[in-house]
Amino acid sequence: MADRLRRLRVLPFEYAVRNLGRVPTRTLQAAGGIAAVVLLVVGAAAFARGMTRALDRPPGLHRNVLLVGSGSEDSTERSRVAAGTDRVVAASVAGLAERHGAPLVSPEVHAALPVRATRAVGVDAGTDPDPLPESNAILRGVREEAFLVHAEVRLVAGRLPRPGADEVVAGGLAPARVGVDDLPLGSTILIAGRAWTVVGRFAAPGRVMDAELWMPLGDLQVLLRRDDLSCVVATLDTATLGDLEAFCLRRLDLELSAVEETAYEASLASFYRPVRLMAWIAAGLVGVGALLGGLNTTYAAFAARVREVGMLQSVGYGRAAIVWSLLQESLVAAAAGGLVGCGLGALLLDGRAVRITMGAFALAVDGPVVATGLAAALVAGAIGVVAPAIRCLRLPVPEALRA
Repeated sequence: MADRLRRLRVLPFEYAVRNLGRVPTRTLQAAGGIAAVVLLVVGAAAFARGMTRALDRPPGLHRNVLLVGSGSEDSTERSRVAAGTDRVVAASVAGLAERHGAPLVSPEVHAALPVRATRAVGVDAGTDPDPLPESNAILRGVREEAFLVHAEVRLVAGRLPRPGADEVVAGGLAPARVGVDDLPLGSTILIAGRAWTVVGRFAAPGRVMDAELWMPLGDLQVLLRRDDLSCVVATLDTATLGDLEAFCLRRLDLELSAVEETAYEASLASFYRPVRLMAWIAAGLVGVGALLGGLNTTYAAFAARVREVGMLQSVGYGRAAIVWSLLQESLVAAAAGGLVGCGLGALLLDGRAVRITMGAFALAVDGPVVATGLAAALVAGAIGVVAPAIRCLRLPVPEALRA
């Protein structure tokens, strides 16, 4: 009976909390190591989360179908569609969404071109004495109906560009794409060696197109010296993908393929899946290294308390109770470090633009990312107490008291 009562005794939670304040340096080292690990985990999770949000179509928006040239289903930049196809589609396919009686069909040209901005506001990009290097960016030639077809895009500042005036509107992440902090209204940029004025800003939060530059369709065609299109984007109402596929089969002379916009963006997501995997692997390797370094500190801190553990056993506390108290102490320190790491991640990483091949996306430190970071902190705290506990408890009580 005495042994059973001894096993049932539990150290109070206040004992574990007080131990954290006895050696503040030790506690700060343990919490700091956990915070570093969590910051790395949050960075990797924010990268994967931001890319996923950018490439996944938000729910509740219009259903769009892309009509691209046959053989170019995975790249609109390589696609060639005959001029006037948008009018043929609008007249031939019933059930497309309409606004004020006009079908929502957007003829577009997509192209990757070298773009150069300026470091200083008000400096003409063509005469900048200290020019920035050029960066490839995606340009989209559109008409006004593109803002109806792409329902997630909103003009948030300035106005739409006028045809023939060498004007563009920039997405929210376009500055990061061209290597500057901002593209204010009225600034000039060089596109393929020609000066253009930024007259508006649009926002497409969480979408790859938020890193694009949009200009009038005709202006981009003149710049590229082409009269055809890259694609035609049609918004469905009662029509289906099958209706547009049937149209492509009827009009073999146009050499078209119909691809749902969600499927097209899913192919982009699959293309970047190895990049996300490498980010997780890199963060995991660095995190393991940081965790091992933190374990050295934790092990030294707990292993030095052999006499304390022996004393607790001599006054009647069982090994399970002592391990539970050590685990509580480690988890409290880990939780504090996890909160610090998540806070630093939200402060330093959330919303920061990351450039990818021809676009950009924003890191996202949201609820799932914070939960992942806190879970990593608690796991690290639980693992960190195992080896020291074994070291302290494997010694007989008399030997532990003499340590």
